[in-house]
Amino acid sequence: MILALIDFETTVQGVADREWFGNPVSTWIRAAIVLIATFLALGLAKRLIVARLAAVAARTETELDDLIIDLVKRTKRWFLFLVALYVAHHFITWPMPDLDADGKAGAISVWEKRIGQVLSIGTWIQVGLWGRGVLQYGIQRMVRGRGPDDAASTMGVTVLGFIGSLVLWTLILLQGLDSIGVPVTSLIASLGVGGIAVALAAQNVLGDLFASIAILLDKPFVVGDGIQVGDFNGSVEKIGVKTTRLRSVNGEEIVMGNSDLISSRIRNFKRLQERRVITQIGVEYDTPVEQVAAIPSMLKEIVSRVPDTRFDRAHFTGFGDSALKFELVYFAQKLDYGSMMDMQQAVNLEILRRFEAERIQFAFPTQTMRVVPSGAPTALGGPGSGPHGTITVGSSGGS
Repeated sequence: MILALIDFETTVQGVADREWFGNPVSTWIRAAIVLIATFLALGLAKRLIVARLAAVAARTETELDDLIIDLVKRTKRWFLFLVALYVAHHFITWPMPDLDADGKAGAISVWEKRIGQVLSIGTWIQVGLWGRGVLQYGIQRMVRGRGPDDAASTMGVTVLGFIGSLVLWTLILLQGLDSIGVPVTSLIASLGVGGIAVALAAQNVLGDLFASIAILLDKPFVVGDGIQVGDFNGSVEKIGVKTTRLRSVNGEEIVMGNSDLISSRIRNFKRLQERRVITQIGVEYDTPVEQVAAIPSMLKEIVSRVPDTRFDRAHFTGFGDSALKFELVYFAQKLDYGSMMDMQQAVNLEILRRFEAERIQFAFPTQTMRVVPSGAPTALGGPGSGPHGTITVGSSGGS
């Protein structure tokens, strides 16, 4: 029994002393233990940090701790494994560096170089994930306080998120290539020339893209707003990276480029505080002066009786060709178009009733025809002529 134990110990010692890539197996076992222990310790530290910060965030109103929690959660397990691998590889004695063309040894061995490159690439990818978290945090702060159907939420995620992610991962790619020894200077120059060519070829698309950013930042309208652009009128259904889609009052979908929108005059009916209504009224010239003078106050009284209206002014504005002209201006307090038309109808009906009760006649275009004998002198003294605004018709007398 004792001899068997001695033989087993000798065998184990022989295996431990056996070398693999210039290191005994015992060294590899020690490095593996360090690797596993470091990986588990980092995972445990991640959980503890998240739990501790979550407890702190529950007692505070600041959002910075929420951002830190999110960034810690974005730390991937494979990145923790790479960090543990970097720590463990120092316990290994790596082969001597290879000789270069001049017969000089390199600074580090090939294996150390490869491990460093893998760790560098993994680190830059993890930095990109952290940067994306910061980017999304900034976008959420920008669109906070708006409803889920608000355009800012949609555009913030789609437009700024797309552009920010594109720029972020482009920088991460260049930094990652540079960290593994790939020359990026010529690549950047090539990308610059290629970028100019692409920009010239796709200038309309890029114009719409930057126009969508301008819409996001300036917010001339949001999803659900009723707008008018030139001859087009409808409600905004979707604001995209390149186009904005409207649903017209006739039911069809109108697709407009974002660059066309920001270069046009936009009327946003959703942001009306009240709707202005102008009504032109004409009464006959035979109306007594006392009634003419009383009509403005009469119109004010009529508007005041209609709910959800605000009287602005009523004036006798001038003398028309066939009527004494009045102008009535008031505001509808309800913003939707149907309610405004209901109020206007109520005001017009009340005007009809009041004028009928006061025996005030509405004027309509008239023309006076005077018939005079042929050759007879007219008001202007000449035969066959009459005052301006009259038609003189000659008639021959019988003999």
